[in-house]
Amino acid sequence: MAVDLDEATRKAFEQLGRTYHTYGDGWSTRVQGELAAGRTIPPAAVATLRRSALISYRVGELHAAVGQLSEPVLNVGELWADEAMADGRWTALLAHAATATTARPGARWEKTARALIEDTGAGPDALREAVTGWLAFVDRPRTLPLTDTWYENQLDPYNANALRGLAWLLPLLPAHPGIPRALGRLVETCLRKIPGLGPRNPKLANAGVVSLSRTEGEAALAELARLASRVTFKGTLKIIDTALEARAEALGLSREEIEELAVPAYGLTEPGRAEFPFGEATALLEVRGPKAVLSWRNAAGKAVKGVPAAVRQDHAEELKELKAAVKDLDKMLSAQAERLDRQFLARRTWTYGVWRARYLDHPLVATLARRLVWTVAGTPAVYDGTDLRGIAGDPLCPAADAEVRLWHPIGREAAEVAAVRDRLEGLGITQPFKQAHREVYPLTDAERNTGRYSNRFAGHILRQHQFHALAAARGWRNKLRLAVDDSVPPAVRELAQWGLRAEYWIEGEDSGDHYGDTTGSGSHLRLSTDQVRFYPIDAPQNRAHCGGGGYTMYLRDGRDPVEPLPLTEIPELVLSEVLRDVDLFVGVASVGNDPTWSDGGPEGRFREYWTSYGFGELSQGAETRRALLERLVPRLAIAGRCTLDGRFLHVKGELRTYKIHLGSGNILMEPNDQYLCIVPKAGDSPDAGYLPYEGDRTLAVILSKAVLLAKDTEITDPTITSQIRGR
Repeated sequence: MAVDLDEATRKAFEQLGRTYHTYGDGWSTRVQGELAAGRTIPPAAVATLRRSALISYRVGELHAAVGQLSEPVLNVGELWADEAMADGRWTALLAHAATATTARPGARWEKTARALIEDTGAGPDALREAVTGWLAFVDRPRTLPLTDTWYENQLDPYNANALRGLAWLLPLLPAHPGIPRALGRLVETCLRKIPGLGPRNPKLANAGVVSLSRTEGEAALAELARLASRVTFKGTLKIIDTALEARAEALGLSREEIEELAVPAYGLTEPGRAEFPFGEATALLEVRGPKAVLSWRNAAGKAVKGVPAAVRQDHAEELKELKAAVKDLDKMLSAQAERLDRQFLARRTWTYGVWRARYLDHPLVATLARRLVWTVAGTPAVYDGTDLRGIAGDPLCPAADAEVRLWHPIGREAAEVAAVRDRLEGLGITQPFKQAHREVYPLTDAERNTGRYSNRFAGHILRQHQFHALAAARGWRNKLRLAVDDSVPPAVRELAQWGLRAEYWIEGEDSGDHYGDTTGSGSHLRLSTDQVRFYPIDAPQNRAHCGGGGYTMYLRDGRDPVEPLPLTEIPELVLSEVLRDVDLFVGVASVGNDPTWSDGGPEGRFREYWTSYGFGELSQGAETRRALLERLVPRLAIAGRCTLDGRFLHVKGELRTYKIHLGSGNILMEPNDQYLCIVPKAGDSPDAGYLPYEGDRTLAVILSKAVLLAKDTEITDPTITSQIRGR
């Protein structure tokens, strides 16, 4: 019979259970003594001791004691683990899952797992529901708070092993769409960044990918293809790429083909539309722009608000699966838009017959492809609602082997670009990303003079972590600049299809104020920017100190230095797309975009830069925005109060006239150009009518500010009215 702990020991163990780990401090002897006396160690303390044995230093003496702690089967304190242990049917499986300490399951581990699945007697469906349900709780907050809050968002390493084992279990069960869905969500959850730490648990994310690669069926392949478009963490992305390459080789296809064929229809029976009967009611699934929308009709075919009660009562499982499929569809839409946006540099071409089946007529991909411009046998073409036609509306009769490409405005005649834009506007097509209005970056005279590098985007101050995330999303490799004595390469985008490597030279911005310039983990808050260069893809790597000091080429094995390539030798499409990426990095991550930095930031160091960027000459992206506003503003309800002049949208309110900068969205008030600080709210996007493309956050901010300021007497926010009225 278990014996209660004395009060002092109980309090000591309770305090221990609130910590993430310990360095030992005699706990081994104490634990063994309590166990020998028949006393039970509290579960929270067991969790700390297990974690300590896995991750702390100088804990060799703990291993013997921890080996005697078999209960509870998982560490308490995480919601998923608490839920799993609450159902006693799975104890043996959970114990086996916790032994998953290697990168992949071995034959012996898998054999034991199969036997335990058989022995549970609950059936594979019940096990699948349980495991996928637990995995859905992995991103929930801890149920047992810790005294050191820095560890609150980290996964318990002992439980992480068990989660890896549970992920390994799922491919052993009968195929079900819920399995790839749960594994994909686990991967994304574990790669989510924790400030000061990085990805939450890459090892567990890798286990999710391994399990997906071992899961049979189209749904698993589709999830791998989706993750390939979304994951930026290099180690996990490499495992995804390997899995897709293996699938492609097994099927005798290219990697590009496997990604195209992996896109599921999600029940859509025609492009962007499907109906699902639920008794006498019908669910209508429609893709509208970037989102899937679910609506309902009753037995008479009349639209009703919300899910009918009979459907909730009699078709609960089918309804649950449909709602999950809608969420999957939304994620896939986003992933496919990103994949298509990358095709400009992929040099991808199709024969017309193949392209039509995989793109124009595919139930899901067609919702994107039919809003883009293509060239068929060299002729620009757009889908007009009934078929693919030339820009002038003339019918096309291409041969099945005619070459199809994604149209790009670089190098096109101005008349053709204008005709394409007019045609899209006439058809009311909103593109999923900028194509017809895509910024182009031809070589400038200044770049011809510098010859081998571009200074077009030098001299900017960027928020490092925002830049880092954007770079990864656009396919660039970058390392965070830390306040340490180390050297790192520049931000790099490798263009394998072109045999080129693009570099953006950056360095940590360091004023000497360590605490003001860095995060708690020692990474620089801001970067300063320099040149853009191009090299052969296999050229030796350039490196520079994290805090700056200039780049030098890192030479080894007797290699000779390689000069950057002349910009005149870079294909115009490559130059344009690379500079467009860099313009995006600056346009989004510049501190000049922060409306609260009118004082110049820390100690006013960036006042001159903030002013010059926030109200200066327009970038190419801002020029594109200006051209669009010239067509858009006359259609607005506030058109009579708005005029475009140079770099600004002028808005005449009742109290003041305002100038909104078309690059930064910052505002000056006439007559003396007094700065007006308005911090936009997330989701600010007034109804501006037709827009030719999605995704321009700054355009939405400018429009929302214009609508607000045109009716400045109706503004109630005191932080704004006090600035306008001067009090």
